[in-house]
Amino acid sequence: MRILVLANTPAHVHLYRHAVDRLERAGHDVLVLTREYACTTDLLDYFDMPYRVYGDHETEGYSKLGFARELGGQFLTIGAEAVRFNPDIVFGRGPYAAYAGTLTRTPVVLVLDDEPGDFNHTVSRPFADCIISPKVTRRDLGDAHYTFDGFKECAYLHPDVFEPNDDVREYLDVDPDEPYVLVRFNALDALHDADLEGFRPEQRRDLIKRLSEEATVFVSDEGDEMDLRELPARSYDLHPALIHDAMAEASLLVADTGTMVNEAALLGTPAFRYRGTDDHEYGEFRELERAGLAEQFDEYDAVHDRSLEILADDGANDRWQTRRREYTDDLVNLTDLLVDVARSRGELERLDRSTKRVLQPRSRSM
Repeated sequence: MRILVLANTPAHVHLYRHAVDRLERAGHDVLVLTREYACTTDLLDYFDMPYRVYGDHETEGYSKLGFARELGGQFLTIGAEAVRFNPDIVFGRGPYAAYAGTLTRTPVVLVLDDEPGDFNHTVSRPFADCIISPKVTRRDLGDAHYTFDGFKECAYLHPDVFEPNDDVREYLDVDPDEPYVLVRFNALDALHDADLEGFRPEQRRDLIKRLSEEATVFVSDEGDEMDLRELPARSYDLHPALIHDAMAEASLLVADTGTMVNEAALLGTPAFRYRGTDDHEYGEFRELERAGLAEQFDEYDAVHDRSLEILADDGANDRWQTRRREYTDDLVNLTDLLVDVARSRGELERLDRSTKRVLQPRSRSM
């Protein structure tokens, strides 16, 4: 069988990497179509995934006009590569996957989360044979929409899948008992991030200075804009494939972006998200807050005060790890589900009974 995967961001690479490995080892032919964006191709190389690049996307301010211009040229390459590969099934999200599947007359499986924008859903939904999302997603995308108990991050951070690298502290050059904090600053360059603002420059500097009084601070700056030379922090400079290992050992993650907060929470690391001007309510964050694994803040003073409080709490790590074990044990291993759906070519009636029980029609789960 020939399986085409559209992976446009680093998070998409992680979403599919275990499924791609298992499908290849089972003898299937897999191709990932991707773009040069942040560390996406670095991850594909690290995990030895078969891929071709269809375009690029810079981490800079975004607009609908810019997106349309970018999309036009990339569609030509995506179309040519999809036709050449001749897939039996297409995985992805948004217009990229919808276009590839329509052009090749191939079943399309969209794996979505609770992102705020309507554009991706509007243009891709009519072309999808199967839409899969976490149950916490609050949208109903029609008869083809099915949900599962978990998050898209369960494809690579579920306890049955994630194996931490015990050498990550050595790589980071921190002592075995040395507390450290990961701070993640968003580039806010995605279409659904247009006109949003996270930490302001002065808040970034103040946050780093305050956190450094309690722990070693590593900064992951998605937009690569910060000059850390005059600040008490170190740039996170390990290979991006090791970020989850670094998260798992951290005392705290603070960010104004979404995915890494979800990831840290599912690893049992206190995860704090500063909303900035983003007033969208995400089902994933709401659920992780309910589970006591993540916290969100509307005010800058509140997030830095809470960060200092948790760093001074010697029992915080044990509490979060206990919550993680109790919560994640009942979540779906999404890699297993993706592999089963691929083998069924997106025809859910062909799934075995155990997999069918995992997927619920969205209309029933609301």
